Formats: sequence, structure tokens, C-alpha cells
Amino acid sequence: MLDRPISPSRRAYIGVMGLLCALSVLLVCALALFLIGYVLAAGLPNLSWELLTTKPSYLSDTIGILPDILNTIYIILAALLIVLPLGAGAAVYLTEYAANKRLVSVIEYAAETLSGIPSIIYGLVGMLVFTGVLGTSLLAGALTLVIMNLPTIMRTTQESLRTVPQSYREGAFGLGAGKWRVIRTVVLPGCADGIITGCILSVGRILGESAALLFTAGFAHALNGFFTGLASPGATLTVALYVYAKEQGEFGVAFAIAAMLMLLTLAVNLTAALVGRCFKKRRAL
Repeated sequence: MLDRPISPSRRAYIGVMGLLCALSVLLVCALALFLIGYVLAAGLPNLSWELLTTKPSYLSDTIGILPDILNTIYIILAALLIVLPLGAGAAVYLTEYAANKRLVSVIEYAAETLSGIPSIIYGLVGMLVFTGVLGTSLLAGALTLVIMNLPTIMRTTQESLRTVPQSYREGAFGLGAGKWRVIRTVVLPGCADGIITGCILSVGRILGESAALLFTAGFAHALNGFFTGLASPGATLTVALYVYAKEQGEFGVAFAIAAMLMLLTLAVNLTAALVGRCFKKRRAL
């Protein structure tokens, strides 16, 4: 039965489907390469040291994006400091402690629903909740991003926790270790790659977010320190790109920022891949 030759019509069908799949792969790769190449070709010539290290001045009619770079760093740090303990803690509870499977299913469904909500809705909620209490500030934007990235951290941590063999837990329990000690010394080190990968992917999403921050973080280009900046309105790189392109018509600066974001996104994805590969090699040893 297995040695029966394939009919010509079946062979033609297989060939056509293989060709269509190959064309789909080529189309996707061509679109991605075209987008990356076009943005870099239009943006890199407009990048300069002065643009990267100065702030905007309406008196001298100069443009600098240093405040926007710092605001992006501030909001990434603030969001990660809040979302990482919350997401990892929720994943540990759902995987290691929760006994009610129905409750776990409800929470996981809620997290998946949160991950599918458009970012503009998060921005509206952040404007009504966080901005109403904290005012328009980077901290309000960071809290909005915490809600957006919480499902990503939680789900990646859950999947990593499930990859730790049950025999590791049983061996630690057999040696007399308590529940939290087993989690802290055996389970979490064994799934650190998933937590770090989820964290890096969240950084990539924060870098590319603009809709939610338009309503919460504001448009200011002031140069502030970390704590002062969190309490003040400020534009991140993506918001600054929108402002320069849409409001001021500075398309050269907008493409320069887009090139920076493209390079940062590629670096984030490459880092996530390298970290995952590094931890897999360490596990194999």
C-alpha cells in the first residue's frame, strides 16, 4: 500500500501547493526586507550626533531627540519594574499553587482576552484611570503599558514553568525542601530563559507603542531626570515620530526616529533569540 505510485494528478497538486507555499515565503521575506531597507535608507542619512544628543530649541530652530530617548528608557524601566514581579508572580501562583482548575482557566482566558484588546482602548482606560489620578505623565503611561504587557509576561512564564520536569520538584521535596524553597531554588532557575525572553519581548512591544501613550504620557520634549521625568509629561520615540511627521511635517526627523526604532527592534529580537539559545545550551550541558 505504501509502495503504490503517486498518480500524476496528485503529483501535480503537490507541486502546485509547494510552489504556492514557496511564493508565500518569498513574498513575506520580500515585504519585510523592503520595509526594513526603505526605512533605513530614508532614516540613516538623517541621523546625526547633534540630533541624538540635544533637545529641541524653538529659539535656535533646532531639533534634538535626546529627551525622547531618555523618556523611552524611563518608561521601559518603570514598566518592567512593575510588570515583571506581577506577571512572574501570577504565573507562579497559577502553575504551582492554584488548585482550582476552573479559576485558573478563567484567569488564563482573561489574560488572553487582554492581549487581544487594541492598544487605543488601553490608552483611553489609562487616560480615565491613571491620568485622572497622576495627571499626564510618564508614570501614567508606564502603568498603562503594565496592563498591556502583563499577559505576555504571565503566559511566557507559565509556559517556561511547565517545561521544568516534575521529577526536579519531587527530588527537592524528597530532600525535605519546602514549597517556596523548591520554587525559588529549583523551578525558577530552570525556567529563567522563558522569563527573560518574555521580558525582552515586552521591551520590544513598549518600544513600538504609541497609541496608548498619546493619551497618557503626553507630547513634551523636556529634558528631565528619572524621578522628575516619571512625574512629568514626556514623549517617547514613537510619540515623537508621530508628532514630527503628522504635526510638524519634519519627515526627515521622523524617518531618522523610525530607523532608530527599527534597529532597536531588530536588536531586541536578536537578543531574545540569543538568550533563548544560550539557556538551551546550558540546559543541555
